[in-house]
Order: sequence, then structure tokens, then C-alpha cells
Amino acid sequence: MSMNFNLPEELQMLQRNLRRYVDTEMIPHERETMVGNELKPEWRERFVKGMKELGVYKLDIPEEFGGAGLGLLAKAIVWQELGRTVALPARGDHITGPNARGILYALKGEMRERYLLPVLRGEKEACFAQTEPDAGSDPASMRTTAVRDGDHYVINGTKRFITGAAKSHFMQLMAATDRAKGSKGGISCFIVDMDTPGVKLGAQYETMMGDKPWEIILDDVRVPASHLVGEEGGGFKLAQGWLGHGRVKHGARALGVAERSLELATSYAHQRVTFGRPLADRQGIQWMLGDMYMDLEVGKMLVYRAASLIEGGEEARMEAYHAKYFCDEMAFKAADHCMQIHGGIGLTTDLPIERMWRQQRSYRITEGASEVMRTVLARHVMKKYG
Repeated sequence: MSMNFNLPEELQMLQRNLRRYVDTEMIPHERETMVGNELKPEWRERFVKGMKELGVYKLDIPEEFGGAGLGLLAKAIVWQELGRTVALPARGDHITGPNARGILYALKGEMRERYLLPVLRGEKEACFAQTEPDAGSDPASMRTTAVRDGDHYVINGTKRFITGAAKSHFMQLMAATDRAKGSKGGISCFIVDMDTPGVKLGAQYETMMGDKPWEIILDDVRVPASHLVGEEGGGFKLAQGWLGHGRVKHGARALGVAERSLELATSYAHQRVTFGRPLADRQGIQWMLGDMYMDLEVGKMLVYRAASLIEGGEEARMEAYHAKYFCDEMAFKAADHCMQIHGGIGLTTDLPIERMWRQQRSYRITEGASEVMRTVLARHVMKKYG
């Protein structure tokens, strides 16, 4: 028996086409596509047109709702190739189509008509509100509460670092309906309109990555019981369907960052001459480049394997953890090596290295800190081998 580690031919073709597009239409314009951390409208229109021509528009939308019908492995290829450029914001401005989290697909009837379908048509935008001042990587300690009051829930609490809150029409809100149960049956998900009385935007945080997430304050917010998504206490169970996808996306995007870092570092090592010899002749530089390449190849196997297993219907929870943790850490190290090899010029905004470095540094914290990933993996190891 043998194992085939090559991508299917159709995905290799997709990857080649995407790489050609990124290399010719995105990378040459990296310094002109954005104002701050927002994609300029004319570039957004241009990139969306390109994604449609490549057949990857509506990437994250299921085929039954008019989506591209791509499997998770194909999506990983798209995320990987787009990860090679900083012409796009790290978060937001979804050039591959509307961003509808998996939770929205659980909506039925009138709620689906009112919330999911307008998002898919591009008529509404939604944000996801889970993180709190004292509950980031530890959602079980969530303090935002939703208390049943007749045919409504009354919600109180504060959410923090919510991307896109100011331009969203509604939020997918996680709140504790039974704090004693924590994440094991005590967290529920609600659809909350942003113009609901008692909802207001608080502080806005400018991060080193350039994005500006918001604080959302909820003060005696009354939400109809019909806006509960799924069953009470089932918020985390609902989320499991897209958590694996999200971790594969993290890993795939990191592959793009690592590969671009390797491309830039290797090219510069050949160009830069010090003490009469190119950097590429220095063993210390060679080892850095060799390690970057080896880590990239390992990362590909982890991401592609997790994507293939999930696409095949398996839970693959640990495999998704592997992909997220290893690749986010690996890509930051690659960007850091790339910066080091470039020396002082690597610190300037003339090159994309500093932006890759800053953005990739953030992914080691957001959407599952590396330490949390390692803790979960350690528990798995102790259970399997203990």
C-alpha cells in the first residue's frame, strides 16, 4: 500500500490559476489597494471580479444556497494562495463572497428569510460576538447573561474585540443561559439586531495589525425568544460545525504567509552581498531557509489532511487543532526569519514583511491562543497514551 500526498489534478490546476492571479494582479499592487486597513472600493470590485472568473466566488456558501460548491480542501487551497499577499486586509472585505458563519444556516423559516438570505445576497452584514473582557480563550467564564422573561430573553453584558460591529446589521451573540453549566450546556446563541434598544457601541480598539474592533455593551436588551438559534444551551454545539473549518482556514492562510516569506527571504539572500559574499553562502542563512522550507512542507500535510478528513465527514477535531497551532506558529517564525534576513530594510513599510509579521503575530492569539491549542492537545495525548 502507498499513500498519495499529491493534490488531485483539478486542485493543482486551481492552485496554479490562483497563484498566477495573486502574482500578477495582487502582489504588484500591495501598497496601493488599501486605505488604513480598508480595501479601496475600486480594488474590491476588481478582486471580486477576479474571484468570479476563477470560480471561487461565494466560496464559503453551501451549494444549496447558490455557493461555489467547493470542498474544504479546495477552500484551503484558495485561502493558502490568498495568504501570500498583503493586498487584502487580514480580516474583513470578503472578496470571495459574503461571510455567513455556519450558525446562520441553522436558522429556519422567517428567521432564515430575515437574516441568512439577506447576508447571502450582500444586503446585510453580521458580526460574531463572543469574546469578553474576562472571557477570551475561556468562554466558560462568560459573564454576558440571557435570562428568560416570558416570550423574551433579557441580555446584559459586554463584548470586546468584535470585528465589523459598526457596519453590521445584526450580531450572532453568545450568552450564558446557565452560568453553572458553562460551555457544557450553559451557553446559547441569539440573533440580536444592532438597533435593538439597549445595544450600543463602546470603545474602539486600534490594533497593531491595523484593524479596529469594537466593544459592544448590552444593557437590559430584550430579544424575542424566537431569536434563540437552536436549543437553549446549545450554542457551543452549534458552533462545532464551523470551528474545524475555521482552524483549517487559519492553517491554510498561514501556509501562504510562510511560503511568501520563504520566497522573499531566498531571493534577498541571493541578492544581498556582505563581506564579499552573498548571504546565501552563509551557513546560518542556509539553515534558516532550510528550516522554513521543512516547516512549510509539514504544515501543508497537516492542513491538507485535516481538510480532507473533515470534507469526508469525520470530526477531525485534533487534526484541525494541529493545523491551526502548528501553522500559525510556523508562519510567524517564517515571517520573523524573513525579516531578520532582510535586516534593516525588512523593518520598513516599503516591503510587505512587517505587515505579514504583525498580522501573523495576531493569529497566535486570536480565535484560539496557541497555549490553549497546546493544552487541548496535551489532554488528548494523556488520554491516548496515559
